[in-house]
Amino acid sequence: MNKYELALVVSAKVDEEVRTATVDKAKEAVTSLGGQITNVDEWGLKQLAYEIQKMTEGFYYFIQFDAEPEIPGQLEQKLRIMDNVLRYLVVRAEAED
Repeated sequence: MNKYELALVVSAKVDEEVRTATVDKAKEAVTSLGGQITNVDEWGLKQLAYEIQKMTEGFYYFIQFDAEPEIPGQLEQKLRIMDNVLRYLVVRAEAED
């Protein structure tokens, strides 16, 4: 299994319950595909580098997980169609020796 990190930017226009449900849905997508979540960091409301869908702010989340090499591609397919997700990026984390 490899270590990965999912960076997730959720819309600032939704209330806290919807935002939490969106993040939970993303975490559920990781686990349903066979990944194992190791850490979740919530960075909170941050200024976006550029305007996305007429929004200048978003809530940032970073989810670290362990998974097989084919999982990130499948995860991105699920994230692409999720409501309230402005941007996402899955990267392989470097091994800490």
